[in-house]
Amino acid sequence: MRDMPYIEKLRYFYSTEARRLFSPVTAIIGRTSISPNVLTVFGLILTLGVAPLVWTGHYVTAAIVFAIGSIFDMLDGALARLSERVTPMGAFLDSTFDRVGEGVVLTSIALVYARGDNLWVVGATFATMIGSFLVSYTRARAEALGLDCKVGLMTRPERLVLLIAGLLLQKFGVLPLVVYILAVLTAVTVLQRILHVRRRFLEAEAPAGDKE
Repeated sequence: MRDMPYIEKLRYFYSTEARRLFSPVTAIIGRTSISPNVLTVFGLILTLGVAPLVWTGHYVTAAIVFAIGSIFDMLDGALARLSERVTPMGAFLDSTFDRVGEGVVLTSIALVYARGDNLWVVGATFATMIGSFLVSYTRARAEALGLDCKVGLMTRPERLVLLIAGLLLQKFGVLPLVVYILAVLTAVTVLQRILHVRRRFLEAEAPAGDKE
């Protein structure tokens, strides 16, 4: 753990330590009749509620609601594994609703800056949205072709952390900077994944002697 790069430490916290932290909550929910899909839907509803909060300038509240919605997004998978109710449909809904929620939050940010005629931020926000969708798409397409593709700087956990931090600290005017960072790093991540898949295919096509 100590020798992990910073990004890997963040992913480890989000995927392992955070789930361990909320494992008592997951265990309590597991003793009820609540299904993982209910948590998925509730997480989406909370995330959709971020949009009007951003539009009306309640950025701190938006950050808190977004963070809670992200926690529910994490708990649904943990509950599915705990209760042995992991299903392809549940995974499909989870992934789809993640894209919907993230798209709605980014659109609400773009609309706020469009209202102020700050088209640079609007453009960067939509570039971030396109990049975030492509990050997910490149992984899904690679996996459909039988390749693992979890590489890259700006995967979903990092995007969530930056967006929540940007909303939380918007009173200092940092949200545009966060959007610019996201726009650049999501594009970099898409490129990293394209190059990763290309390298894997080249390795597979290389003669056996060239792999030694």
